[in-house]
Amino acid sequence: MNISLEKKTILITGAAGFIGSFLSKRLIEEYPSSKIIGLDCITDYYDTNLKDERLKMLSEAGGNFTFIKGDIAEKKFVDKLFSDYSPQIVVNLAAQAGVRYSITNPESYIHSNIIGFYNILEACRAHSVEHLVYASSSSVYGSNKKVPYSTEDKVDNPVSLYAATKKSNELFAHAYSKLYKIPSTGLRFFTVYGPMGRPDMAYFKFTNKLVNGEPIQIYNMGDMYRDFTFVDDIVTGIVNVMQKTPSETEDGAPYKIYNIGNNHPESLMKFVETLEKCLINEGIIKEPGKKELLPMQPGDVYQTYADVAELQKDFGFKPSTSLETGLSLFAKWYKKYYNK
Repeated sequence: MNISLEKKTILITGAAGFIGSFLSKRLIEEYPSSKIIGLDCITDYYDTNLKDERLKMLSEAGGNFTFIKGDIAEKKFVDKLFSDYSPQIVVNLAAQAGVRYSITNPESYIHSNIIGFYNILEACRAHSVEHLVYASSSSVYGSNKKVPYSTEDKVDNPVSLYAATKKSNELFAHAYSKLYKIPSTGLRFFTVYGPMGRPDMAYFKFTNKLVNGEPIQIYNMGDMYRDFTFVDDIVTGIVNVMQKTPSETEDGAPYKIYNIGNNHPESLMKFVETLEKCLINEGIIKEPGKKELLPMQPGDVYQTYADVAELQKDFGFKPSTSLETGLSLFAKWYKKYYNK
């Protein structure tokens, strides 16, 4: 069923996050008749100044935007939020991200990704939400050998707790869709990058090290491939998906999963070379940096590669921003933000 985003109350959790802030901005600009509620608990997982900068971007965007600070793992808070605002569409992007961090800090993943998501599902059930869209991850594919990764593939062998929590989100959502007829769509994001991104992501960490003249660490001796996806493409995909509730599955659940990836894996070495080129073009660094080749890290996978045929069939869209275009935009932002 098609849904108009005009004159709707839309809740975006994780609104101070990378994807959440860009999604909120797009909705503010394109749907001025709608009320956008942005929720975030502003954890210190990475520099909160960056989250403040994103919220500043949203406040300057105008429109009908309300920001609320709070934690989706606090059930009473979530219930009151839904009672006060009665969102018709919910996009749950709030989560503890990061594969390696989950190895040493598992509790934060259970807190946000399991308890928090359960609270969102319960609130959607109690308030008859028209459509729940939520972030999953390409990490659910684990070390699957078959490529490209299809949503039809078995994903029962996660290689990190982060991946396990994201797979559990999909299972929880299916159960709620089946039992309570909550239309839900999960989106498996593939290595999202761009301006104002997360500093724990490889391209951001590489940039910081290159600027400081430090060697960058490249795992699996550089023999890795990623389906890098520019943030604007991710946002376009989310907005498209928000406007169409899934048909019922064979077992009667209004439930669907899509991949959102660039459908074109790049080698890690090419990625680094392109990043260096963009940073040199902006005058941020003068020459390529030193590389330290290391073995594969726990929780990492050899490659990610999205099959986006379903996304293209249902919405006539697939991500298409080239690596050079996306990294060039990141470099321009980095130069301006850090006064380089």
